[in-house]
Amino acid sequence: MRLILLGPPGAGKGTQAKLITKKYSIPQVSTGDILRKAVADKTQLGIKAKSYMDAGGLVPDEVVIGIIENRLKEGDCKSGYILDGFPRTTAQAEALSKNLKRMSAEIDHVIDIDVDYDDLIKRLTGRRTCRKCGEGFHLSFNPPKKEGICDKCGGELYQRDDDKEETIYKRFKVYHEQSTQLKSYYSKNGRFHSIKGTGSIEDIFNKIASVLEE
Repeated sequence: MRLILLGPPGAGKGTQAKLITKKYSIPQVSTGDILRKAVADKTQLGIKAKSYMDAGGLVPDEVVIGIIENRLKEGDCKSGYILDGFPRTTAQAEALSKNLKRMSAEIDHVIDIDVDYDDLIKRLTGRRTCRKCGEGFHLSFNPPKKEGICDKCGGELYQRDDDKEETIYKRFKVYHEQSTQLKSYYSKNGRFHSIKGTGSIEDIFNKIASVLEE
C-alpha cells in the first residue's frame, strides 16, 4: 500500500502517519527526515542537497526526488510506505510518477486531510514549547498545570515564530496555492480522497482507515 498524505501545516499529517504505520506496518517517509539523513550520511545526493541548504536556497526537485527514490528502494518499503511532505507541487508529482513507473510501482491512495483556516489558527497559535527540554503543550487541548511553566522540567514555555498567526497565514496561503493544482492532478485517476480533519485524532484516523480498507 503506497500512500501520499496531503494537508496544510497543522492538519495532523504526522500524527496520522504514525497511526497508519502502526496499524499497517508500512514506514513513514518524511522528506525532511530523509534529506537530513542523506546530508548526515554524506551520500552523493546529500552533499549536493547540503550545498543548496548552506546557501539558503531550496533543494531542487531532481535532487529531492533522487533522494526519495533511493529511500523507496530500501527493504522496509517493499510492502508500501506513506509519503509525508512530498510531493508539494504538480511538477514534483509528475516526476514522482515517472520514477515510480520506472520502479514498476504506483501510488494507491492520496489522502488529503482538509482543515479550515480558522481551525488551524486555533490549533497552531495555542501551541507552546519548553525552551529547556522541548516538551510540547497546547493552551486548549493539553495545557500545562502552571501557566507558562513546563510540567516535565519546570522550564519556560514559549510560542514558536512559525506558530504565530501572521506566519501561519503565509504558510497556509502558499500551501493553498500549491495544493489546488496538486489535488486536481491526483483527482484525475480516482485515487484522491478528501478527509475532513475535524474531531478527535481517533475519529480522523477511522475516516482514513475506512478509505484504505474499501
